[in-house]
Amino acid sequence: MAGTPRWPKRAVAAGCATALAVSAAACSTRHQDAAGADGIRAMLGRRAAAVLHHDEAAFLATVDPRSAALRAAQRRVFGNLAAVPLASFGYRLRATGGFPAPSGETAAEVELDYALRDYDAAPVSGTGYLTLVRRDGRWYVAGTTGPAGHPGAVQPWDQGKVTVVRGRHSLVLGSGTPDALRRYASLADAAVPVVRAAWPGPWPGKAVVEVPADEAGMAALLGAAPSAYQGIAAVTTAELRGSATAPADRVIVNPQAFAGLSALGRTVVLTHEITHVATRKATTAGTPLWLSEGFADWVGYTGTGRTPRQAAPELAADVVAGHPPRALPATADFGTTSGGLAQAYEGAWLACRMIAGTWGSGRLTALYQAAGRMDTDTALRRTLGLGLDAFTARWRAYLTEELR
Repeated sequence: MAGTPRWPKRAVAAGCATALAVSAAACSTRHQDAAGADGIRAMLGRRAAAVLHHDEAAFLATVDPRSAALRAAQRRVFGNLAAVPLASFGYRLRATGGFPAPSGETAAEVELDYALRDYDAAPVSGTGYLTLVRRDGRWYVAGTTGPAGHPGAVQPWDQGKVTVVRGRHSLVLGSGTPDALRRYASLADAAVPVVRAAWPGPWPGKAVVEVPADEAGMAALLGAAPSAYQGIAAVTTAELRGSATAPADRVIVNPQAFAGLSALGRTVVLTHEITHVATRKATTAGTPLWLSEGFADWVGYTGTGRTPRQAAPELAADVVAGHPPRALPATADFGTTSGGLAQAYEGAWLACRMIAGTWGSGRLTALYQAAGRMDTDTALRRTLGLGLDAFTARWRAYLTEELR
C-alpha cells in the first residue's frame, strides 16, 4: 500500500479586502469541489452496482469512452470477477488531488470494500487509485494507477480470471485449474476440525484461501516486493496486519514454495495458517510472536507423531553443537530474511509443546488469550504461575532434554 499522499498547502492572503476576495473564491471552489465529489461518488456507485449485478455494459459505461486500451483492460477485469461470490462490493471516495494527474484529469484515492458471500462477516478493505476525467458533465475512469504508477491494493481479479472452488469448510480462489484448487480445499477442510478442537475461542470455522499463479503474484496480493516472501509457503493476512479487529482473513499461498513441501508439510502449513484465522480475535500487537507462531505450529503438528528432533532439526543441531538459544525468539527472528528463521519457529513450537505437556492444553490457550490483554510476564504468572525469566530458563532446559 502506498504511503500517505502529501497534500499541497494553501496560501493565506494578507489584508481584509484580499481575505474577503479569497474567502469568496474559496467558497465558490468548495461548492465546485463538492459537486464534483458528488458526481464521482455517483459514478463509483454505478460501477460497484454493475459488478454486483454482473452488468458488463454498465461497468464499461464508467470507463473513459476515448480510451480503447483501458476499456479492453477493464473488460478483462470485469470478466475475471465473474465467478467470485460477492455479498457486497463498493467504493468510497477518500480524497482527490493526492497525486499527479494529466492535465484535465483528476486523481482520486478510493477505498474498495468487498465481502465474500457466506464467508466474510465484514468487508475486506483496500486502498486504490483512479485517474478520473469529466466529459460532457459525466465522470469516467481514465486510469487505475496512483503515485509513481502504484496500483494500490491488488485483488485476485486484478491478476487474471478467478477460479472458485468450494469445500466443506473452505472457499478457494485462484488462477489454477479446478482440480488443482480442490487439493487446497481438501487440505483446508481437513485442517478446520483440527483447529476447532484445539482453539476454544469463537470463530466461524471456515477459511478463505487465495492461490495466485506464482510467488510474484503472492507478493503483489500482500503489497510486497517480489522477493519478500521467497520460500514462504503461505501467510495469513490478518496476522500481517497485526490487528484483532481486522474484518476478514485470507490465507494466501505461495504455490511454488507450497509445491516443494512434503504431504505432511502441506498439512502442517495450512493447519498452521488456519489456526491464525481462528485465533485472530484474541491476537493483538501485545501477543508475542513466539506464542502466536508457536501455538499455530503446535496445532499444525497435532496428530502427526513428529518428534522434537524430527520437527526441529535446525534447533537440534544448535543444541547438540553447544549453542542453545539464550532467550525466547524475538520479533526480529521471525522476519522473512532472518538467518535464524527456522530456529525461531522451532523454538516457539517447543515452548508451546512444553506448556501443553506440562500444564495442559487448556493452560496454553488461556495463556494465549491472556497475552493479548496484558504483558507477557503478567500473563505467564497468572496462567502458569511463573514469570518470564523462570519460564525462559525452564524452556532452555526443555530444549536440552528434548533435542540432545
